Amino acid sequence: MNLSYRLGWSLFRVMFAVYFRWRIFNPERVPLTGGVILASNHSSFLDPPLVGSALPRAINYLARESLFRFPGIGALLRSWNSVPVDRDGGGASGLREILNRLLAGGGIILFPEGTRTRDGKLQPARSGIGLTVIKSDVSVVPVRTFGTFEAYGRKHKFPRPYRVIVKYGQPMRFEALRAEAKTCPKPRLKEIYQEVADAIMAEIAKLEPKAD
Repeated sequence: MNLSYRLGWSLFRVMFAVYFRWRIFNPERVPLTGGVILASNHSSFLDPPLVGSALPRAINYLARESLFRFPGIGALLRSWNSVPVDRDGGGASGLREILNRLLAGGGIILFPEGTRTRDGKLQPARSGIGLTVIKSDVSVVPVRTFGTFEAYGRKHKFPRPYRVIVKYGQPMRFEALRAEAKTCPKPRLKEIYQEVADAIMAEIAKLEPKAD
């Protein structure tokens, strides 16, 4: 962690501990080094810092590329290992940078649902994360946050002091599908991307707010 990241990491940890009375389950399932994808549900703007600050390693985040046009904000986002992506979270340049971060041994947070839930319920997974997983060679750790929708969902203007929880699942590997994707026809390749995304979302859904 660089100095800026560590300061932000420390401040978020204090905020989550004091204001949100957070609980963390199974962070040891995330490797301390090497490339890894953290695939989390998305209920609130609190989710990225919650998932990242609960871990003792630096993590890469996604941020809209338009934010990087402001000198001060752009510099801060870069110091926090943020990856610029377009409004829809896709794009060739964004994918390339994500894969480069993973290849360099970084961890990155991705949201299979693509956007924040409107009702607090899990949403269907989009195929984008499947594409990223297949083109990479790293494990995927499913993550689920609880309480972030109640604390700071779309309808809230300010965060409420509601307890939040983050739980990390067992790492997932997709070796068979990665091997198949190298030679299969394009229609099947699209199916594989969605199959991977659905499998990840299913594992997220299984996670419960308690210790295993």
